[in-house]
Amino acid sequence: MAGRLKGKGGGKKEAEGTKMKCVKEWTNWSLKKAKVMVHYGYVPLIIVIGMRSEPRPSLYQLLSPF
Repeated sequence: MAGRLKGKGGGKKEAEGTKMKCVKEWTNWSLKKAKVMVHYGYVPLIIVIGMRSEPRPSLYQLLSPF
């Protein structure tokens, strides 16, 4: 009888471990996707913001270092 009770509690811990593993995997996946989005979206965002400022510069003026 005691073995059956002990087995039921162990299943609950396994389920909690599986949920935590799923949450960790989802978090890692979403952070990796966010990193890629920031990496490739930062410069275009700055260019778009610069193009909408007053006075409106040309694209060459915005990208040239002078």
